[in-house]
Amino acid sequence: MSNIIRKDVNADFAHTGIIKAGDLCFLSYCVGNVGGTVEEQINGAFDEMEKRLRLFDLTLENVVKMDCLFRDVWNIPVMEKVIKERFNGKYPARKSIQTEFAHIGGETGLQFQVDAIAYCGE
Repeated sequence: MSNIIRKDVNADFAHTGIIKAGDLCFLSYCVGNVGGTVEEQINGAFDEMEKRLRLFDLTLENVVKMDCLFRDVWNIPVMEKVIKERFNGKYPARKSIQTEFAHIGGETGLQFQVDAIAYCGE
């Protein structure tokens, strides 16, 4: 297990923000700007993702797979706009899912969350 590295650990929530295992990094629960517009929340989630990726000297271009969770899946075009602006044409494989978030704020709270896998090999 010594080749598994955990960073951004939150013991209170039993959660690790990013885990490196071999040539892959796994990111979960990237959120940001909760309570803002959907576009602000998507950008906030990618800001959080970038912050965690930097812990292993990675960028958004290293992301190869994303699971995108929406309160309203019809906001996918907003996410696609943001991805085009931020990923420099290095688009990851992805899927989008609609869900009811168990999060404070209800309909005016969390609108978007993303989990990802990034390639961190040579």
